[in-house]
Amino acid sequence: MQGLSTIEAAAVEHCADAPMLAQVEQWAAINSGSRNLAGLDAVAAPLADAFADLPGAIELQAAAPVEAVAADGSRSEIAHGRNLHLRVRPEAPIQLLLTGHMDTVFAADHPFQTVFWRETGVLGGPGVADMKSGLAILLAALRAVEASPLAERIGYEVVINSDEEVGSAGSAALIAQAARGKKAALTYEPSALPDGTLAGARPGSGNFSLIVTGRAAHAGRNPEEGRNALLAAAALALRLAEARDAGLKINPAKIDGGGPNNVVPDHAVLRVNLRPMTPEDEARARALIDETVTTIAAAHDVSIHIHGGFGRPPKPMDAATTRLFELVKSCGADLGQPIGWRDTGGVCDGNNIAACGVPVVDTMGARGGSIHSDQEFLIVDSLVERAQLSALTILRLADGEGL
Repeated sequence: MQGLSTIEAAAVEHCADAPMLAQVEQWAAINSGSRNLAGLDAVAAPLADAFADLPGAIELQAAAPVEAVAADGSRSEIAHGRNLHLRVRPEAPIQLLLTGHMDTVFAADHPFQTVFWRETGVLGGPGVADMKSGLAILLAALRAVEASPLAERIGYEVVINSDEEVGSAGSAALIAQAARGKKAALTYEPSALPDGTLAGARPGSGNFSLIVTGRAAHAGRNPEEGRNALLAAAALALRLAEARDAGLKINPAKIDGGGPNNVVPDHAVLRVNLRPMTPEDEARARALIDETVTTIAAAHDVSIHIHGGFGRPPKPMDAATTRLFELVKSCGADLGQPIGWRDTGGVCDGNNIAACGVPVVDTMGARGGSIHSDQEFLIVDSLVERAQLSALTILRLADGEGL
């Protein structure tokens, strides 16, 4: 390791002694699927205990109300888990936001439940990469920073939400609030590639439920008096799919509705995901939905209600974000860790943070791979590597570098 000050070297060394592997094994053994409220409470408790070692006020906050559309078109509130929120030194001159998530994509009844060694140095298990390891890395880095004489220069908020894997609808307001006044942000998603490559620009993501209401009729006696909602939903899906291009990916994913063969269906719901590459593409996507709904509703003589929105705005690589990435790259070079980045098609809370005008690197977590599958793995050596990278990055941000 070259180019480190005595203070930086001490912080880097501090990370090597952190009990990250044991924490990952403990936290990943608790099922915390996004809809498993009991499991989320069960993992929130040890997380809160662990992060309580840091100074500042820590609490578990209830999620904001979230409305969902059922297959029959009815709308109801859906419950989310609590979100961990920590504030440290809000009066310090440099303020950062640090975020992660406690939920996974694996439901309580999913067969992938246990933590085990796939091979020497490679841990398998639900959430070991995405992102129980990221939480351990974040905590180790902050403990190293708190042990440093530079700690007083920097304040931060930590948000660990319970619903990132389902779009962060219940925690988006908390993240936006915590982003206010922050100079930069780090998020602890796993690296984009197992070699440690960071995710650069990301598209946005919008999820919509288009609720179609037609008119029922007998399929044999008077079908002409009916208004086929299922057919209108299919026409919506085709029209939207035909509009996709390089700047806007569109995926009609599911149609709910229909019924007996002898009844013209009067109800359907089209589920569709749109991923715009830029804010301009998002504006174009919004206009496309409005125009398509108006056109299809008129052509099929049905009513169509639009439910949903763009919960993840596009995250371009602007000048401020590029400076932050370059700082992380410089820290990596001084630690002997080659750091690069590439654009990705995925989305995360980094999208929401960037939309608040805060530069963010959102893949500061562990090296691993095969996330969202039962082949998920964590490269254990990366725990210390990435904790050291974060600690050094935060200390240099405390000196105003990269801002």
